[in-house]
Amino acid sequence: MSESKHHKQLEIEHTNDTIDYISNLPDCILHHILSFLPTKEVVKTSVSSKRWKNIWASVPNLDFDDTLLYASEVDCQHSSESTSFMNFVERILRLRDASAIEKFRLSCRVWSNAPRISSWISSAIMHNVRELDLCIFAEDSSVIPQSVFDCKSLVILKIEMDCVIEIPPRVSFPFLKTLHLSLVTFLDDDSTEKLFTSCVALEELVLLDCDCGILKNFTISSLTLKRLTIDDLPVYEPNDCKIKIDAKNLTCLKYIGYLSNEIFLSNVPSLVKACIHIPILHGRQKEVACRAVDLLKGLRNVVFLKVSNRTMEGLMYAGSMLDRFPVFPNLTHLVLTMEIGNYTFRALMDLLNFCPTLQSINLSEGFDRCMRLGENDLIWLLVPICISHHLKTLTFKNFHADDSEICFLKCVLKYARVLEKMDVWWCKTEPRDLKKRRDARKELEIIEKSSAACIINFS
Repeated sequence: MSESKHHKQLEIEHTNDTIDYISNLPDCILHHILSFLPTKEVVKTSVSSKRWKNIWASVPNLDFDDTLLYASEVDCQHSSESTSFMNFVERILRLRDASAIEKFRLSCRVWSNAPRISSWISSAIMHNVRELDLCIFAEDSSVIPQSVFDCKSLVILKIEMDCVIEIPPRVSFPFLKTLHLSLVTFLDDDSTEKLFTSCVALEELVLLDCDCGILKNFTISSLTLKRLTIDDLPVYEPNDCKIKIDAKNLTCLKYIGYLSNEIFLSNVPSLVKACIHIPILHGRQKEVACRAVDLLKGLRNVVFLKVSNRTMEGLMYAGSMLDRFPVFPNLTHLVLTMEIGNYTFRALMDLLNFCPTLQSINLSEGFDRCMRLGENDLIWLLVPICISHHLKTLTFKNFHADDSEICFLKCVLKYARVLEKMDVWWCKTEPRDLKKRRDARKELEIIEKSSAACIINFS
């Protein structure tokens, strides 16, 4: 290579006598930088210099969102902005090179443009997209092409669409690891079950506000599923649908909702972490409580459990079913969300009797200010064995130094023989009462502790 050609190859662009280091970065690094920008901004970089002119045509991430068009317009169906948005998307896809798309995100209203929008999604599929994130405001699911359900390149699929999701006869997701479905209505048991069983590599499944009202009985069966989230909080009318979870490698479960559908954990031996929030529904307390007990039975092998006090309150209505309440032999960490009140405290103490090896309790919201608890209350006559023999860490947040709070902490210090650490977090939302805080600290520090090694930390 001649010296002049060598210099030309290493030529560095200058702008106003300043070296443009960014433009001389490799394409892969420029693509990474551009992946953090909306597609509209990415295209604008083409005017920066010759080096940037065609970079946008091969950027791996495409993000199209028409949300801003509807901030002020009343009727946007025929607005010039809407037309401009659709033309922009089509121009970007038409001029794109043959390189694969890493992530394709589309959020838009369909109106009467379903075929056009469907063609955009098909284009992403033809470019071997790995992550497809669709938020479609549509009245029917025809906007999603059937090719989505037979896409060999997909690793992540997210669909948010408030309508029936139609599952085609052929479904194949050989490499799909993450599936998020939001607001969709499932059509029948067989197609719904086929959707999940066709995800042979699935590791994470999220069902957010999905409608199973038409369904009767289906199974989520997977040998690879590790994380499952079901959030059906807006749905509070009871359904006859029974959802069976058969996932022997499932390690984490998160459930939020009124248990409008019955959930049975039939084969989850690897489940070690669960987060449960079941609000109380007036008029359905008994039914929800019974379903909650059935759900908790499937969590008997967990090591970490997070439950809301609403869930605890619901157990108060279970009555005789508590006789069949499961023992949690492996549970070592328990987190209680929301404030603990008089009724939930009794439910908590009942629950602790089923957690014989519990080592850590976290009261993430502390006590209700109306809580009434005394050191001589009958509830302390039978201290749960986990407190007396296994508890090592207690975290109490939102601490006000009220009498009931101090009483509870003193009793734990009095009975917990192997307690190593008590972390007390002051309430952040009220003015500091320094004298009250000093008195509370002193009262806890001078008590004769059952565990001499225990350290009390205030934050």
